[in-house]
Amino acid sequence: MPRRMPMSAIWPPASVCSDATRKLDAAMPRLDRQVAMITGAVGGIGSASAELFAQEGARLVLLDVAREAGERLAARLRAAGADCLFLKTDVTDDASIKDAVEAALGHFGKIDVLFNVAGGSATTDAPADKVDLELWDKTIDLDLKGTFLCCRHAVKPMIAAGRGVIVNTSSWAALRHFQKHVYVAAKGGVISLTRSLAGEYAKHGVRVNVICPGGVRSERNQARFGPGASMDEARLEARRRMLETYPYFVGDPIDIANVALFLASDESRMITGATIPADGGRSCY
Repeated sequence: MPRRMPMSAIWPPASVCSDATRKLDAAMPRLDRQVAMITGAVGGIGSASAELFAQEGARLVLLDVAREAGERLAARLRAAGADCLFLKTDVTDDASIKDAVEAALGHFGKIDVLFNVAGGSATTDAPADKVDLELWDKTIDLDLKGTFLCCRHAVKPMIAAGRGVIVNTSSWAALRHFQKHVYVAAKGGVISLTRSLAGEYAKHGVRVNVICPGGVRSERNQARFGPGASMDEARLEARRRMLETYPYFVGDPIDIANVALFLASDESRMITGATIPADGGRSCY
């Protein structure tokens, strides 16, 4: 008779499923004593996430190219009681990210969570037959290469520790037609990268997921699309019609931060390799 495979081989006991098998305690902060690295920390989603993660007990490593704004954010969080380190970092530069990760490890001794927020689109982006190719390198470097490089370095201490969480940021635009083709290419690459990272590092206890935000009321987007923004009547009407169909498309930075918190916490321990559209249904119907 063929040898029977032990049940533990196909249905592992709770003790080996995850480091997160403890019952979730509502009184315990969701990121209690965890070290969370956030890129693009000065922007809307980044700063909202830093504040939320700090409230949930995280120790923070904030990365951004904007030194003065980053130092102000870090000082504000420290004044509120957070253990916080700001590091001026260019996510498009491999050596800069490597130095930041080493500094974070030197300060905190570990990295539990990486939230890649740094990125963005250009108003000059356009369909492939019209876009200026000079935009290609800039957008790909920031949105895709930057995400790749941060994952490349931050995942190493996670592998050594046998656990960790990476949350990447793509866009609703990567899930359906959108006329900014360079941005779409970069953000679509982030989704594919996320799936591959999840498949590669699951055996090391590392989960990797990606959020696809819809419209977010960041300062940059408020200047582009908010009250007083310069838009012709045709674009205004098109936007009105879109928001009638997708009334939940536009949200605040905290809405994306809440999704990131869930993915970073033990509450999502069965989720990896997932693409989470936080876009009010625009990529669905």
